[in-house]
Amino acid sequence: MSRLRRAAPASLAAVLLVTMPWWLGAVGGYTELATRIVVLGLAAMALNFLLGFTGVLSFGHAAYFGLGGYGAAMALKYLAPSDALAVAVGVAAGTVAAALIGALIVKLRGVYFAMVTIAFGQVFYFITFRWDSVTGGDDGLTGWSRLPLRLGPLALDVQHRDLAFYYFVLALFGIAAAVMGAVLRSPFGRTLLAIRENERRARFLGIPVERHLWLSFVISGGFASLAGALFALLNNFIDPRALRWDQSGNFVIMAVLGGMRSFWGPLVGAGIFVVLQDFVSSRTENWMSFVGLFFVLVVLFFPRGVLGVLRRRASA
Repeated sequence: MSRLRRAAPASLAAVLLVTMPWWLGAVGGYTELATRIVVLGLAAMALNFLLGFTGVLSFGHAAYFGLGGYGAAMALKYLAPSDALAVAVGVAAGTVAAALIGALIVKLRGVYFAMVTIAFGQVFYFITFRWDSVTGGDDGLTGWSRLPLRLGPLALDVQHRDLAFYYFVLALFGIAAAVMGAVLRSPFGRTLLAIRENERRARFLGIPVERHLWLSFVISGGFASLAGALFALLNNFIDPRALRWDQSGNFVIMAVLGGMRSFWGPLVGAGIFVVLQDFVSSRTENWMSFVGLFFVLVVLFFPRGVLGVLRRRASA
């Protein structure tokens, strides 16, 4: 019975995600919007791996998201016409950057950790903003696009068919979510929870806290860079705004909206954020004010997020 209860959220999420292009279209959405929800949901879940399950707040995760996007775009433009290679290069770029930065800041805590992540994120932002000859500067990197995905003799037309690209993204999201869930259920994941709950006690038990925090930071940055690579392929475009600090803030908002101590909460938060952004921005330029007000109301009255409220009502 307990196994069925644990498997129910994942099964429900799988059904909703597989059918999302149809039910979202029935309520006025479209396939590209569904893809954006999945991509940004993965980015929010990547941040939540560090925030919700390790207890460390990063305001610079847009750096790894953006580096993943630039890595994918530059691989397509300068290396070879291959979506698979582009995703691999994007993930490698973001993960290596997370490993290097994590090693430098892993001993910091609290507001100092958060502020340093912002600072490093802005360093990458200004590099992409100023390096016009390679990154395109403020105009973004253009002159490339995603290509049909070739699987041996077969070819999946993710270039022109939005639905095919959605399921390509969903497949990678499913693999990433499965790996993330397996890591969190492992002894390593349980150790991260122990560090989140009481770092001093974990250190007293002989747990190498800094090493675990560094690994958590690298894993989180790797998943964020995968989301960034898919985001670049979705838009056939990438610009420095993908690395800016306010993009990191959006990821935090998504995680808190949905419920940052639940596995699927950030995906729910991303869905709410993206749909609100799409709906309100089509009616006013001040859409962020409405999203911000909604976020404040959720934090004040539902501090455990939307998914936390649903769980409490289900158990009542």
